[in-house]
Amino acid sequence: MLKKDFWKKKKLNNLSKEEWEALCDRCGKCCVIKLEDIDTSKIHYTNISCKLLCTKTAKCKNYISRKNIVNDCIALDYNNLELLHWMPKTCSYKLIYEGKDLPSWHYLIHGNFDKMIKKKKSVHNRVINEKKIRKKDLQDYIYDWEQ
Repeated sequence: MLKKDFWKKKKLNNLSKEEWEALCDRCGKCCVIKLEDIDTSKIHYTNISCKLLCTKTAKCKNYISRKNIVNDCIALDYNNLELLHWMPKTCSYKLIYEGKDLPSWHYLIHGNFDKMIKKKKSVHNRVINEKKIRKKDLQDYIYDWEQ
């Protein structure tokens, strides 16, 4: 059982495994293909999801074994959080790490994921699985998730 406002009372590196997993808003933005501009190092998000992400629910189809299936999948933890400059601005882990609060649409604030989906803060039903796209066409799918 999670304690109310646990993320306000503990540092990220002191969260239990259950608390750490619960902090994720399950937006799915970390699971979309990202392209880096060689000249500027700017990261461009696409609306193409990892092959394991369910496009209808924005949940990983094999969360436990994802790192064994997808070579470049990164398991987020306290120790690598600062290095992952490509994480979305709205990432709960990033926000808490930076000393900010969770957004009003976060399910830990109001109790369900519906508000997040309605406010279009999730990739839920808004991405195409990478298996359906030719790799050479990825740049055609650059997408601004903050719009």
